[in-house]
Amino acid sequence: MSLVDSIQKVFVPIHKEGWPFIGIFALVTIVLGMIWEPLFFVGLVLTAWCTYFFRDPERTTPLDDDIVVSPADGVVSAIGPVVPPEELGLGDDEWTRISVFMNVFSVHVNRAPVRGEISKIAYKPGKFLNADLDKASRENERNGLVIESPHGQIATVQVAGLIARRILCFANEGEQIAAGERFGIIRFGSRLDIYLPKSAVPQVAVGQNAIAGETVLAGFGSEYKLRVTRKG
Repeated sequence: MSLVDSIQKVFVPIHKEGWPFIGIFALVTIVLGMIWEPLFFVGLVLTAWCTYFFRDPERTTPLDDDIVVSPADGVVSAIGPVVPPEELGLGDDEWTRISVFMNVFSVHVNRAPVRGEISKIAYKPGKFLNADLDKASRENERNGLVIESPHGQIATVQVAGLIARRILCFANEGEQIAAGERFGIIRFGSRLDIYLPKSAVPQVAVGQNAIAGETVLAGFGSEYKLRVTRKG
C-alpha cells in the first residue's frame, strides 16, 4: 500500500451537505478566538465534531436480492410487528419493523436497504421527539421511501429526532436504486425505520450496532433463521 493510499484511508470523505455547516463553525471559532482566546479552542473542538458528523465513508455492500442491509449507522433499537405509517400506502396489516437509532456521533448518510424502483416518496411533517422513543415513528417529522424490490414492497423511513431539524432525500419517485446506494441524510441525531413483509426473517438483535450498507438486517428464504444472540 502506498503512502497516498494510507493517507486517503485516514481522511474519510465529507458529505457535500456538511461543508456550509463546517464553514459556519469555523467562522464562529475565529470570532470567539478574537473575543477570548480560550473560546477559540472550544470552537475548534466543536468544528472538529461538525466535520466528523458529516463524514461519508465508502461501504462494501453485499449484492444479494435475498438480504436487506441497514440503511443507517447506529444501534438497532426495536424489532417487531407494527402497522406502517398511513402515508406509505402499505395497508392496515402489521409489517415487521426494524428501527436503527443514530446518535450525534453516527454517520448520518442514509443508504437503500434493497435494490428496486422507488414507487413512492411520502413526506410527513410532525414533532421532534427523542427519536429513540417508539412513538417517534408515528408523531415525528419523517420521510418515507417505498421500494419495489425482488421480494415485493419494502419501505424505509427517515425519522427526525430531538435536535434533528432537516431531513434530506436525494432520490426521486420512479428511479431505480441499488442496495447500499446513498439516498439521503438527516442532520444531527435521528432514526431509520425499515418496514418488511412478514416473510423477511430478522438477522439482528435489539442493541446490536449496525453499519449502513453493510450489516444484514433481514433475509428471505428458508436458509435464514431467527438468530439467537447473547450479550457479554
